[in-house]
Amino acid sequence: MDDLETYVGQSDAFTVSLERDPLLRSTIVAIATFDKAPDWETLVQRIDRATRLVPTFRQTLTPSPLGLAPPRWTVDPDFDLAFHLRRIQAPPPKTLEAVMEIARTEGMEAFDPVRPLWQLTLVEEMTEGRAAIIMKVHHALTDGIGGVQIIAHIVDLEEGPVEIAEMPPAPTARARKPFAAWRDAISYDLGHVAGLVKKQVTSLPKNATKAAKDPLGTAADTVTTGTAIARFVRPVTSTKSNLMTGRRLQWQFTALEVELDALKAGAKKAEGTLNDGFIGAIAGGLHRYHQVHDSPVDALRLTMPISLRTEGDAEGGNHITLVRFEVPLNIEDPIERMQAIGAKCTELRNDPALPWSETVAGVLNLLPISITAGMLKNVDFLASNVPGFGLPVYAAGALLTGFYPFGPTMGSAANITLMSYRNSCCIGVNTDAGAVPDPEVLTQCLVDGFEEILDLGGSHTPVAIVKT
Repeated sequence: MDDLETYVGQSDAFTVSLERDPLLRSTIVAIATFDKAPDWETLVQRIDRATRLVPTFRQTLTPSPLGLAPPRWTVDPDFDLAFHLRRIQAPPPKTLEAVMEIARTEGMEAFDPVRPLWQLTLVEEMTEGRAAIIMKVHHALTDGIGGVQIIAHIVDLEEGPVEIAEMPPAPTARARKPFAAWRDAISYDLGHVAGLVKKQVTSLPKNATKAAKDPLGTAADTVTTGTAIARFVRPVTSTKSNLMTGRRLQWQFTALEVELDALKAGAKKAEGTLNDGFIGAIAGGLHRYHQVHDSPVDALRLTMPISLRTEGDAEGGNHITLVRFEVPLNIEDPIERMQAIGAKCTELRNDPALPWSETVAGVLNLLPISITAGMLKNVDFLASNVPGFGLPVYAAGALLTGFYPFGPTMGSAANITLMSYRNSCCIGVNTDAGAVPDPEVLTQCLVDGFEEILDLGGSHTPVAIVKT
């Protein structure tokens, strides 16, 4: 196959296969807000260029015959940029809340599988002349960090006008010979097996030497790795929450804004990171939500992405693995709570199972969808922390004022995602209506959870529920 036709990794193949159950769709939605409407023609040019630099945005996912190999990216011979771009006026009351309603319904709609898996909608004529862009993309195209890399090709560090760099050539589809898909799939399988064998053979001398020098340590390492992998794929048969148990094919969006430096200062009181403060605040909010409903719980099950991206990886793409662990809700002291969460996150980032995530995903791909779906639907919530732009940026002459990400629930009760921008944490809360019938109550509980962490660091801007 040529360079523009590549098979997706086992993790992405696993994500794609889950879409046979609509509750497990991996659609990412994000809303970027602006002080005014970007210039449409300039914006289209910048997006056109970005799709040439990251060609998967001009490719489709083509299944392999009989599932002999994962799906592969192939250039869409009928690629039409205009199909992926929309331009509308904001509906009344022309606020962010109205835009979130559009984004919510777009996010719940399945992609056309014969076209590239993304779309972008410019919403103009919001209150005070503001505008927003709704971005919808499949997780197989990119993760959060990759998304920021792609957006960097669309935005500028000054208002402009900024000269657009030379337009790269568009990728072209190549004619495929009869039975080429079968040949490529079989070749992929043989190459995959050969790669695993080579890896094992290459590591044999090193492992043998280590075993000879330290047999007990080697045995312990083997047991540790085996235990970690078993934990990685261990099935779960029920939610930890006795409250957020329902599931429906209906999303609900809420946006929060938290002062970035203040959240870092609060986390620092526990000698923790921004992520420790973020997860600690969510835990405090979910603890309050369960108390409001007289359904206290000691811990909830969280799925959190860990980036495996390296400097050599191409822009875009999905380079994460998901880890699952229990977050304590019964630790009242916020400092102790963050310390417990931080210790667990550190342990997981050094988990010996992480290098095996692709192999594990390949095994999961062999299981019936009913088994893997059952595992995911018993996760209580997802949370993700994505570093964004530290400086103000512009898109086609318009200043970016906020960036609110809404990750897919993927069978859980909620997905809470943080994207930093300048000195703000833009937080998108996506809840399953079956699990959270009163999102306004959960929102206030989350606000209180964040305020608790922020108060540790001293004076701060109050947490905002962003609607306008």
